Amino acid sequence: MYKKYLAILICIIGLQTTKAQLYESFVHKGEFGGSIGLGKYYGDLDGDSKISRPKFAAGLFYLKQFNNYIGLKVNGSYAFLGSSDVHSPNIWERTRNLSFNSNVWEISVSGQFNFFKFYPGFPEYRYTPYISLGVGVFSYDPYTYFGGDKYFLRSIGTEGQYDTAYTNRPKPYGGTALSIPFTVGFKYALNERMNIFAEACYRFTNTDYLDDVSNTYSPTSFPADPVTGQPSIGYLLQDRSYELGVPNIGTKGVQRGNSKQKDSYLTFQIGISFNLQSYRCPTGY
Repeated sequence: MYKKYLAILICIIGLQTTKAQLYESFVHKGEFGGSIGLGKYYGDLDGDSKISRPKFAAGLFYLKQFNNYIGLKVNGSYAFLGSSDVHSPNIWERTRNLSFNSNVWEISVSGQFNFFKFYPGFPEYRYTPYISLGVGVFSYDPYTYFGGDKYFLRSIGTEGQYDTAYTNRPKPYGGTALSIPFTVGFKYALNERMNIFAEACYRFTNTDYLDDVSNTYSPTSFPADPVTGQPSIGYLLQDRSYELGVPNIGTKGVQRGNSKQKDSYLTFQIGISFNLQSYRCPTGY
């Protein structure tokens, strides 16, 4: 009887040792993959700040895994962002009647942390939640439509950025800005080669002009055409309350947006990644 139990115990120990050697020999070197999903902007034209009316987003990435828990991720992403005052529950914002869209291209580098050991191909360790935090740079160029035509707003300077006679004018903003992407995600290994994942990434930015709205109105920065007397396109786009049949609300110096808070955006994506792996001899061999 004792010999039988001893044999079973030896088999169990042998199996555990073999499994430990398999884990030790497997090296998860990293991943590469892509994702698609939705993007949502938060800023002066955001209205109620809810996750509503999202637009398209996508991304590609490469992850270098240093050990079971820590990795370095290089990510390239695209998000189509936009919003309009017509959706706002606030009567003043609806009367302001501004809108924008922008194509946002970003590249970022982030440190990633897995909460669990991740060994693709081993059922016990085939999934993990993870978080990442990093820094990125992105390009943007907000535009709107008027009379069926598309107008890029940065070059117009809708808040008087290019009016040298306007002493309190804000500085012109550039076409690139910095971001701090913070990501929460979950991944699951379908097999030793392929994973699926879902993640939400919130980007803090250092710009308040994703939507071209930040400071005050400056209607006098856009004089009428000296020949025809017709208003300039800058004047027509800096305050569009007249389109609602009400008197213009854009008096010079009156607040147009909230310059105290930077714009940001959120993406939620699902994707597929492919594992990079190798094997090594376990210790003792």
